[in-house]
Amino acid sequence: MTRVIKYVFYDILRTRFIMLYTLFLLLSTFAMFQLDTDTGKVVLSLMNIVLMVVPLVSIVFSTIHFYNSYEFIELMLSQPVNRRVVFLGEYFAVAISLCFSFTIGVGIPVVLYGTGPGGFTLLFTGIMLTLVFVSLAFLSSVLTRDKAKAIGVALLFWFYFSLIYDGLLMWIIYSFMDYPLEKVTLALVSLNPVDLARILMLLQLDISALMGYTGAFYKDFFGSSMGFIFSSAILSLWIIIPVWGALRIFKRKDL
Repeated sequence: MTRVIKYVFYDILRTRFIMLYTLFLLLSTFAMFQLDTDTGKVVLSLMNIVLMVVPLVSIVFSTIHFYNSYEFIELMLSQPVNRRVVFLGEYFAVAISLCFSFTIGVGIPVVLYGTGPGGFTLLFTGIMLTLVFVSLAFLSSVLTRDKAKAIGVALLFWFYFSLIYDGLLMWIIYSFMDYPLEKVTLALVSLNPVDLARILMLLQLDISALMGYTGAFYKDFFGSSMGFIFSSAILSLWIIIPVWGALRIFKRKDL
């Protein structure tokens, strides 16, 4: 598996897209720090990039890469190589390359400008969301042989978690606003990795006061070490479960 990861990883790093993605993140982050001296506001602005752009790039690039690598995958499987090794090798190579780009593009400015805990939470959530949406991309890729359909499914995943789910959550909260929904909302938030990452970021930036009583509840929970462990565990499940499902389908799939 190590050889597969190494080969695919170096191949991805040579692509123009990864270079442009890293450069975009690096220039955007440096530009925001130059425009505002308040690091808290800069991290808040960067949060929008992490929550919208990073998942979109991760899921689209990973889906396209999987289909562009179909000939390589078929070649590897014609050799005495286990399907699990090939699939996980591709997955880890794509995930590591995108996490590497994000860490370089956002991590260097964050460390240089000393953003404190908020900056490191930004890096953590960005890396976790990258891994989540790479997992979802591989799941959508093994569901169909049609590249256009797979990209459509991938975009549907992104659209649902980034936009539609928030609308549904707001509707539920508004419809049952007379009832105590703190714990219910916590469970619903866990069903969306983007919302979970957003709450972690907002609480690190100490904006919970703007969220009212619910914000105070989230602050008590997510502000504790147990809350951070809980959110990390849920995000990890969002990474593992789609990959596990995709691997099961891939092992049985007729290529």
